[in-house]
Amino acid sequence: MAASMASQAAVRGLRTTTTKHVLLDKLKCTWLNPRRWLNLQEYQSKKLMQDSGVAVQRFYVADTASQAQEAAKRLNAKEIVLKAQILAGGRGKGVFDSGLKGGVHLTKDPAVVGELAKKMLGFNLTTKQTPKDGVKVKTVMVAEALDISRETYFAILMDRACNGPVMVGSPKGGMDIEEVAATTPELIFKAADQIKRLYDLFLKVDATQVEVNPLGETPEGQVVCFDAKINFDDNAEFRQKDVFAMDDMTESDATEMEAAKWDLKYIGMDGNIACFVNGAGLAMATCDIIDLHGGKPANFLDLGGGVKERQVYEAFKLLTADPKVEAILVNIFGGIVNCAIIANGITKACRELELKVPLVVRLEGTNVHEAKRILTESGLPITSAEDLDDAAKKAVAAIRK
Repeated sequence: MAASMASQAAVRGLRTTTTKHVLLDKLKCTWLNPRRWLNLQEYQSKKLMQDSGVAVQRFYVADTASQAQEAAKRLNAKEIVLKAQILAGGRGKGVFDSGLKGGVHLTKDPAVVGELAKKMLGFNLTTKQTPKDGVKVKTVMVAEALDISRETYFAILMDRACNGPVMVGSPKGGMDIEEVAATTPELIFKAADQIKRLYDLFLKVDATQVEVNPLGETPEGQVVCFDAKINFDDNAEFRQKDVFAMDDMTESDATEMEAAKWDLKYIGMDGNIACFVNGAGLAMATCDIIDLHGGKPANFLDLGGGVKERQVYEAFKLLTADPKVEAILVNIFGGIVNCAIIANGITKACRELELKVPLVVRLEGTNVHEAKRILTESGLPITSAEDLDDAAKKAVAAIRK
């Protein structure tokens, strides 16, 4: 039963993540490096694990080639692994603009570590998950390389259906747990001890997911977390100040960072119609219907619930700063949101920013009649729409004029 629930949780998690990519694939748009949650570099996650008593490889962090070479010497290991530190997967198959292939390298010679680090640090690494120009590598991790005799996958994640955390495990090999328990029971104890420590870490740092891939066993019988990914609950920032202070903002999109200052959620795409909405579901529907009528969304910008006029103004600043934007579509369904506040924010932004692109506004819900009066009496060239379909048609038509 537990395994079944864990499997279902894993599928639900994948389904949630995939939905965004499916929508954007359907729209034939590019999802430009969205940043939604706290994201730590690999070495930072390993440090958290190490501090909680979880077994990880010995490692050092370096930001110069000489530091990397010195770290390799201090490790005094039979073999060393050098890893470029960026917030994207696929590093091993990535390519640097220095010409070096691969962001992960194994060697037994500390001098080679120094030479490799010279071709990594300060250069852009491009992988399947980075922007096309890659991401500049500013830090490398120098770690002890260990042989792995058996690999498994293990994760702890929050699951809404179970109303709490579930554990998901996948053995790689074919040896069942009963055989392991019968032949080498000490390995069961060691694995269980590491899992307990990982769970303690999960609770301690308010994680939403701790993923270890692989959780490996060395030929000597040591159970080690070789690579890990930790996601955190943003709502816990107030009590996880040390963790959130590690947030690496250098790889974040500048527009997303600016949006976050005003409690706005921004995702950039490669179209020319800016979408200004409240709620992620409405945002996705707005992008979809724009595409249906032959347009392409330039972004979606989610206001959320407790909106103020200043947020509306700052949202328009972000949208109009994008040179690709040729029209703006505002689609607000006011439940918690007061439409009159949105209308006042829109008119203020139009006047002060001297808006030069067509603006289509669809408002519905709380205080909508007052909101429509504000827009009508403003004397501004704002096109009103009756519903979402009407708004999308008008936004697409405005660009084609």
